[in-house]
Parts: sequence; C-alpha cells; structure tokens
Amino acid sequence: MTYKMLVSDLDETLLNDDGTIHPENVAAIKRAVAQGFKFVPNTGRSFLSVQPLLEALGLKGLVGQYVISYNGGAIVENAGNRVLVARDMKFDLAQQIFTAGLVESQVDVHIYTVDKVYIYNISQTDQAYMQERSVAYELVDSQDLSFLHNEQPIMKVIFEHPDLAVRQQIMASVKQAVGDDTVEATYSSGRYVEFNPKGVDKGSASLLLGEKLGITQAEIIAAGDNSNDIKMLAAVGLGASVANGIPEVKAVADVILDRTNNEGAIAEIFERYVFADNQ
Repeated sequence: MTYKMLVSDLDETLLNDDGTIHPENVAAIKRAVAQGFKFVPNTGRSFLSVQPLLEALGLKGLVGQYVISYNGGAIVENAGNRVLVARDMKFDLAQQIFTAGLVESQVDVHIYTVDKVYIYNISQTDQAYMQERSVAYELVDSQDLSFLHNEQPIMKVIFEHPDLAVRQQIMASVKQAVGDDTVEATYSSGRYVEFNPKGVDKGSASLLLGEKLGITQAEIIAAGDNSNDIKMLAAVGLGASVANGIPEVKAVADVILDRTNNEGAIAEIFERYVFADNQ
C-alpha cells in the first residue's frame, strides 16, 4: 500500500515528554513533505497554539498542508491558517457541560473557541503546561459563560484534574446532565476529560480531510497514544500505537510501534510504511 497522509496526535505521540520534537521525527517529516506527503497534526489543541511546532517541522504557512484541531472540531490549512471546516458546539450545550463538570473545587476547565482558549480555576500544573507549550489563554472568573455569545464558534470544553476518580466523576456527571448521545467524551494526557459534540472526533475529521484531498481511507495512517485517539486509529487504513500507548489504544491499533514518543516513534512509521514504498 502507498500511503499519502499521516495524521498524528501530539502529546505523548509526536512530542517528547518535555514538549520538544525528536530530531529523527523532524527529519522524517521534512523528507516526506518534500516528496508531496501530507503530515497532519491531529490534536485537541488550537491550531494557533501549534504554530511554533509547525515552524520547527517546516510546515508553517505551507499551502496544501493542514492541522486538525480541537479533537476534530476544525480542519485548517496552514497557509494563512484558513479554516476549512468548523464543527462547533452550541452555547447551551457548552454551558451545561461546564456546569455539570464542576464536581469539586479543584476542577480546572478549558473552553475553546475557534481562535481562543479560556480557562476557569486554572491549576498550577496547567499553568506550567501552558507555559511549557507556549499556549496563550485568557482567565475566566465566573461560571456564567454568556460572554461566549460574542466569541462563537465554541469548539470544545475540557476539564483538568490529576485524580482519575475525579475525572471519571466529571465524565459521569456531564453525561447524566446532557445525555450520552449528545457528546463525544474522552480522556487524554492522564489529566484531562474532553467533550466535543457527538460525531466530532479525530477519526471522522481525518476521513473528511482525506475526502477533500482525494485521499482514500486506505491511504491514511494515524498515530496516537490515548483514548481520544482511538476513533482516529480505528477509522484509517493503518492505525499505529506508539510503544507508550495505553492498553485500550494498543487493542485497536493495527500495529504497535517499537519506539515510544521519546524515541522518535513517528520516524519509525515513515521508515516502515512510507519511505520503504518509495525506494
């Protein structure tokens, strides 16, 4: 099979634990892109926050290269940060999710619009993470999100807490409040619970971008490590779990890589499944 596009999660997949990119990943991505291959970061983050990463990979501002943001909420062309698709969340749903997820006083909440991130009750861990990843954000001090009427469209709402039991409580509370058939609910990075509108996920967005580019499902590779990557790996032609992927991801993956995120796992994909076909 000749693959034409790789959609990749960022944290714990493409990126080292400290947020840097392994040199072998950088070299492999640049080589592939020079041959006309599509490398698409597929992330829960805003496309604006990944601009330094795109620059390091030689992708910033490129025509015909893309980012999938907000767990599939937006598809953006790198040239001019042109939003091709925005699959947004209605305000009432965002407010319901926000309110239901505040199950205890230490819960930290992010609300993403298409070009901003707002954080309520930010934790010290989250402050450090945002600074390390150079993510700009605005603080919110009220549980009334009506100001978002002027900041549409809303992309997703996520919660941060270090305790898995609390994250599970958040997920259960939100699903009870809004209905399980209303949201896509996933865990990520060992600290987040993420909510998108039903049907909005990394997998469906990968196929949608492929369709726009004339790339078939069978020609797409996906790489990930955590539960918000599961639908992405299951949707494409070849789903690859990094060696540090959680058991649920490894269970759905077509291949489990030998390398972890800290060892250049993305370069391994290119070496095994892309460059070998072009030699």
